Amino acid sequence: MQRQEFIDLISHEGRALLESIDYDSKIDLVKLVTRLRADGNSPSLVAAVLSQAKLRKRAQAKFGDFASRMLFTEDGLEQASRLNVAALHAGRFRAAGASHIADLGCGIGAESLALGALGLRVTAMEIDEITAAVATHNLIPFDSVDVQHADVTATDLSAFDGRFFDPARRELGGPKRAAAARKFDPNQFSPNYEWVVERCTDAGVKAAGIKLGPGHPHEAIPENCEAQWVSVNGDLVELALWFGAAARPGIARSALLLDSAGQHEITSNTLLGHAAPLGELGAFIYEPDNAVVRSHLIAELAETTDLRGFSPNIAYLTGDAELRSPWLKGYSVVEELPFDRKKLKARLRELGVGILEIKKRGADITPEQLRKELDPKGKGSATLIITRIGEAHRAIICQPLA
Repeated sequence: MQRQEFIDLISHEGRALLESIDYDSKIDLVKLVTRLRADGNSPSLVAAVLSQAKLRKRAQAKFGDFASRMLFTEDGLEQASRLNVAALHAGRFRAAGASHIADLGCGIGAESLALGALGLRVTAMEIDEITAAVATHNLIPFDSVDVQHADVTATDLSAFDGRFFDPARRELGGPKRAAAARKFDPNQFSPNYEWVVERCTDAGVKAAGIKLGPGHPHEAIPENCEAQWVSVNGDLVELALWFGAAARPGIARSALLLDSAGQHEITSNTLLGHAAPLGELGAFIYEPDNAVVRSHLIAELAETTDLRGFSPNIAYLTGDAELRSPWLKGYSVVEELPFDRKKLKARLRELGVGILEIKKRGADITPEQLRKELDPKGKGSATLIITRIGEAHRAIICQPLA
């Protein structure tokens, strides 16, 4: 978002026009633009309002009804926490008894919104001027939240006994920041990852947290924190590191799943993971939630579900009985075959499989390309798992459990 676009959106005309638009996928944009222009609205205002209406529609998945009064930037919405996840973050600070929390790299204000909703005193800082202005707009309802356009690395943080960091993980470029590439090197984050970790353990800090991408390397996780991977309805959304009173005693790693039934969690008291016991492929194969996979808590899940692995370093579990778990997506094994494309194609034809879902783990294939090669035809459907069993690549034809 550019400066003038933001000014247009917060003007009386911009706010009124934005509120008048009910944006959905079936909307006739050409007809709508023509009508808005005919009503005397400038092309720039119409473009800004329609872009914002589209972002608000997308934001409903993260913010629910709150999205209808918020403003967004493209990158800010992408990196913002879902409101239910931000609420869990806020709950940690409240339970820790932090009196003044700094939301450092606040983006569009999702974390501060959740903190403010609990009545906590918050100072939100954002280095990008327009994003800071958007956060200010979004946080107007909360008297306990103050937004500052500031570089957190050049700011005295000693007044804050609670600190939450969301370091930028995208490198923006181009005149309109149209190109963006994810940063996978933690030391290329902004602010620098090591600096952020140090600020979480400064003297006087009661509670601190860092929001990271779920693919963050385990070897870069400090020993003096709780690391929690969070999945929302099967979508792995973040890794959060918690320090001080925000970290729970006796928990080093945890996987948290939020779904319509509530919260589910698996924990470990050590950062070191271990493998699940191995055995033969059973009548059922189970795919763990990615929060379990990334947290290396598969062995703990296997123990609680009486399942086993069937190949080293492959994140599938197997068993001889059908079971239900929010952590697992299950399949009944129809047939196990050597991974030979010609024989596999012939067998799928014999089974009449025309709708084919392809999954892989430990196999260097491209599902889309393999589907073209197999050219499934028929009225039936199946799931095909390409993986390793021992040293060999195998094809497992399955049916999803209802």
